[in-house]
Amino acid sequence: MTMERCVILTGLSGAGKTTALHALEDIGFYTVDNVPPSLWSNLIARADQAGQKRIVIGIDVRTRNYLNEVEGSLQQLRGQNIRPEIVFLDASNDILVKRYNFTRRTHPLGLEPLATDISNERQALSPLRAVADIVLDTSKTSARELTEKLWQQFGQEHKFRLRFLSFGFKHGVPIDADNVFDLRALPNPYYVPELRAIDGRDKRVQSYVFTPPTLKFYAEMCELIKHLTVMAQSTGRSSYTIAVGCTGGQHRSVAVAERLALDLTEHFTTTVEHRDVAIALQEHQNT
Repeated sequence: MTMERCVILTGLSGAGKTTALHALEDIGFYTVDNVPPSLWSNLIARADQAGQKRIVIGIDVRTRNYLNEVEGSLQQLRGQNIRPEIVFLDASNDILVKRYNFTRRTHPLGLEPLATDISNERQALSPLRAVADIVLDTSKTSARELTEKLWQQFGQEHKFRLRFLSFGFKHGVPIDADNVFDLRALPNPYYVPELRAIDGRDKRVQSYVFTPPTLKFYAEMCELIKHLTVMAQSTGRSSYTIAVGCTGGQHRSVAVAERLALDLTEHFTTTVEHRDVAIALQEHQNT
C-alpha cells in the first residue's frame, strides 16, 4: 500500500475528539469513527485503492467490546509497512465533568455517576494512552487552539482557501456561499451581439464589463472581501466562499470572479468556479 499517513485518534470523551476529526478532515484526511480494530487493515486497503492517501480512524470507549483487538490490529498494520500514529486526547477529570455539565450530554458509559464513568473510561483506554505517539492535554485548550495544534502537526501543506463562485440569479443563489455580491448593475455584454455567445473568461467580455465606474466599484469590493476573509480566518475557518452573481451567470459574474481570484492570490490561496456557464452557453446554442 502507498498510504502516506495513518492516524489513530483516541482519548477521553469530552476531550475534543470530534473537533480533532473535523480539523483533520479540513486538511485533507479521510476520517472514519469507531470502526472495530479488526477491520482497520481492510478499511485502509480500500481507502488506498480509492486514492485516499491520508486516513484518520477514531476510536473511543464506545467500542469498548473491541478494545482488546487494538494491539493485534496495530501489529498487523506495521506488518503491512503502515506506521500508524496514535494521538491521545486527554483532559483532567474536573474539566471533563464541567464540559459534560455544560453540554448536558450523557457519558458513553452512562452506568455510574459521571465521575465514576470517567474514571472507568480512563482505565479502559489506558493501554492506548501508554503507546500513544502524541498525547494532547486539552484541559486549557479551546477548540480553535486544538485545531491549530493539529494543523501544525499534520497539515504543513494546508492553507486557508478563498473560493470564488460565479452564478446566475435565474438559476438560484448558491446555498453554500458565505457572502453574495449582486453584479446585475454592471454593463451587460448580453446585449452586444458579438459578445452574447461567449463568456466572461474572454478578454473581450472583460474589457466591456470593466468600465471606469466598474473599476471603482471593483476596488471597493476587493477591499471589503479582504477584510471579510481576514475576519473569517481569525475564527478558525479553513475556507471562505464569495459568490458573485449576474442574471445568467455567463458574462459579468464570470469576469469579476476571474479577476478577483487573480488579484487576491497575493493575499490568499484562491480558487474560482463557474457554476452556470455551461448552462448559459448551452441555452445560446439552442436558440
